[in-house]
Amino acid sequence: MTLLYQSHSPYARKVLVCAHELGLAERLDVVHHETSPTNRNDAVFAANPLGKVPVLLTSDAGALFDSTVICDYLDRLGGAGSLVPRDGPARYEALRLQALAQGLCDAGIALRWETVRRPEAQRYPPLAQGQAAKLLEAYDHLEGQAQFAGQVAAGQVTNDQVTIGQIALATALAWLEFRDMPDFRKRAPRLAAWHDAFCRRASMQATPYDGETQDGAPR
Repeated sequence: MTLLYQSHSPYARKVLVCAHELGLAERLDVVHHETSPTNRNDAVFAANPLGKVPVLLTSDAGALFDSTVICDYLDRLGGAGSLVPRDGPARYEALRLQALAQGLCDAGIALRWETVRRPEAQRYPPLAQGQAAKLLEAYDHLEGQAQFAGQVAAGQVTNDQVTIGQIALATALAWLEFRDMPDFRKRAPRLAAWHDAFCRRASMQATPYDGETQDGAPR
């Protein structure tokens, strides 16, 4: 399988961490591609009409995107239910946490457009403030979740049963720090303790963020 990747994408890293956790990383040919809405990558567009990574090229299911679909596919290859619980409350807890992590990334990317990526004269501060507020509200929500408080208190912040939600959240938080987004550490210390412990996993150590977004010249 070929994974069209980007070394500074939280969505792509989520996929690769999943592959490591499932023991499938060695089956992937990881190919880095720079993509941006202002810098077209024809090779990526050929596989995904949205022109975005990650994309997983498979022999049986064709080109798969986005990260949620790819992770589900890998989970089934690795043994259905390994990362995405099959049934019951555990399934929806994992999927809800993945959705929240996805939203953190979406808000962070939108905030970057309004603070560093869009030409300064075209930035809209109220929109930046609104996206930052989403991040802060999410930090507060996560800090209050019993799962983090309980795991930290018991010294069991790295569960043996890792879920897609935990992977998505860890890669999202790591990306927010990588991009100097609003800080979660002082605001959510229990969340930060969980995150630090999760980042010691081999799958996270093997997939560090690297590089800068290559946007095209302003028009």
